[in-house]
Amino acid sequence: MTPAGSLLEARALHKAYGSTPALDGADFSIHAGEVVAVMGPSGSGKSTLLHCLAGIVSPDSGTVHYGPHTLTDLSDAQRSALRRTDFGFVFQFGQLVPELSCLENVALPLRLNGTRRKAAEAQALEWLERLEVDGVRGQRPGEVSGGQGQRVAVARALAGSPRVVFADEPTGALDSLNGERVMTLLTDAARESQAAVVLVTHETRVAAYSDREITVRDGKAREGLAAV
Repeated sequence: MTPAGSLLEARALHKAYGSTPALDGADFSIHAGEVVAVMGPSGSGKSTLLHCLAGIVSPDSGTVHYGPHTLTDLSDAQRSALRRTDFGFVFQFGQLVPELSCLENVALPLRLNGTRRKAAEAQALEWLERLEVDGVRGQRPGEVSGGQGQRVAVARALAGSPRVVFADEPTGALDSLNGERVMTLLTDAARESQAAVVLVTHETRVAAYSDREITVRDGKAREGLAAV
C-alpha cells in the first residue's frame, strides 16, 4: 500500500539491460495534483524510471506502490488494466493512430474501457474543446500540425480521467511556442482534475512547469526544487 500522503511511490528500484545498469536504487514519490519533472541527460535512466512507475517495465528489484496496489506484485494483465483505467500517457511524437480521426483517437481509450461510442465521442469532444483543437476533430493526425497533434494526444491522455499522467518528452518534437502552449494546457488541466503528472524532460523550460524536480543520474534519483 502506498505510504500516507503519496499517490505513487517507488523505493530502491534497480533495473539493468544486460550488463548495463539503468536504475541503481532510485526512489520516487508524487502526490495527487502534483507535477514532478524527472530530468537527466540522455541514457541516465529517466525513461526507464517512468516505465517502471507505469508498470510497463518490471524492475529487477525494488517496489512501486500505487494506492492500495503494489505494482511490482501484479500480473501483466492487472498492470495493463490499471494503465487503461487509472493512467494516461503523452509521448514525444503523440503516437496517435493514423487511420482514425482526431476525435476517434481521443475517444479510443474510453471505447476500450467499454464506453458506448456516442458517449465516448461526446466526452472526447469536450476535451478537444478544452485543449483548443476541436476544429480538427474530423481530420486524421497526418493532416494536422505538430502542435495540434500533440494537444490531441494530451486530450486523449486526460479524457479517461486518469489519476496519473505520464508525459515522456511531450514537447520534444515541438517549437518553443507550441511547446509552451502544450505544457500550459496539460498542467492546468491536470491540476484542476487533481491528476498527478510525471514529466520526463531534459529541458529546463519544460521543467519550469513542475512543482518539483527530480534529477536522475547514473541510475539514482536526487531531488531538487524546480525553478518556477
